[in-house]
Amino acid sequence: MAVYTDITEDDLIRFLAAYDVGALTSYKGIAEGVENSNFLLHTTKGSYILTLYEKRVNADDLPFFLGLMHHLAERGLSCPLPLPRADGKLLGELSGRPAAVISFLEGMWLRKPEARHCREVGRALAAMHVAGQDFPLKRGNALSVGGWRPLWQNSEARADEVQAGLKDEIAAELSYLEAHWPKDLPEGVIHADLFPDNVFFLGDRLSGLIDFYFACNDFLAYDVAVCLNSWCFEKNGSYNITKGMALLAGYQSVRRLTAEEVAALPLLARGSALRFFLTRLYDWLMTPPGALVVKKDPLEYLTKIRFHRAILSSAEYGLTREGASA
Repeated sequence: MAVYTDITEDDLIRFLAAYDVGALTSYKGIAEGVENSNFLLHTTKGSYILTLYEKRVNADDLPFFLGLMHHLAERGLSCPLPLPRADGKLLGELSGRPAAVISFLEGMWLRKPEARHCREVGRALAAMHVAGQDFPLKRGNALSVGGWRPLWQNSEARADEVQAGLKDEIAAELSYLEAHWPKDLPEGVIHADLFPDNVFFLGDRLSGLIDFYFACNDFLAYDVAVCLNSWCFEKNGSYNITKGMALLAGYQSVRRLTAEEVAALPLLARGSALRFFLTRLYDWLMTPPGALVVKKDPLEYLTKIRFHRAILSSAEYGLTREGASA
């Protein structure tokens, strides 16, 4: 979540007239995140999230995102739902952007998740993978291995501004992953961005998943790798194997990883770290001055790339081949 496009109160009131949400009482921009412009709305009927879809989001993908949320909710997964307009459509237009009003999900994201929270995240991720198996729409992962080189080319010339030697190191890393990326692993709908700020808790109870705007079809185990990177490292860059064991055990309590997925996990984790390094590097270098957005340090993910590069087996994440299905 972030704010790139400003809105006026008068325009917002006119926009909300098409929704059964009552009268606007207040609204404010939400700075966290990097993709879309988001606002917290308070009305006489409750609280809602307003999302304006920015140019980096393909408007043709919006039916996939919005339909997926409805599909998952119908199968018992707690996630926000887009509200229909008076004409039945889920999308309108505000300030020249496609826009939707989304239901407000109770809870808070955790700044310091512990192992017990990681276990719940693993369970929820696996439940999403199972629930998404019969979702009829398809969307390729534009930020999988095939999309990394074009993204890198946008930042490559300036990479050494961030750290000396970065250009050569990332070029070599990218070439290695392109040559060794796995094939024929189990696929399905993945969240692809299940960071702590996209998971809400009420106390120790996971209350729901949010922000499905990177969701796509890809290897299910790649989603697990994203979560290992985002949930199981400490601020000093060290991997917390207790958290890793909990997350993986939680996942496998709902859906067992295959032996092939377990074997591929180190490479998937390495690729996931590169993907988030590249998008963070691009945003670090290219975000326009004055944008209400929290830029994230790409070097955090450089540390993770280097960690995964030294991993010999999934046992080092807290999982063994014996823990997988045949």
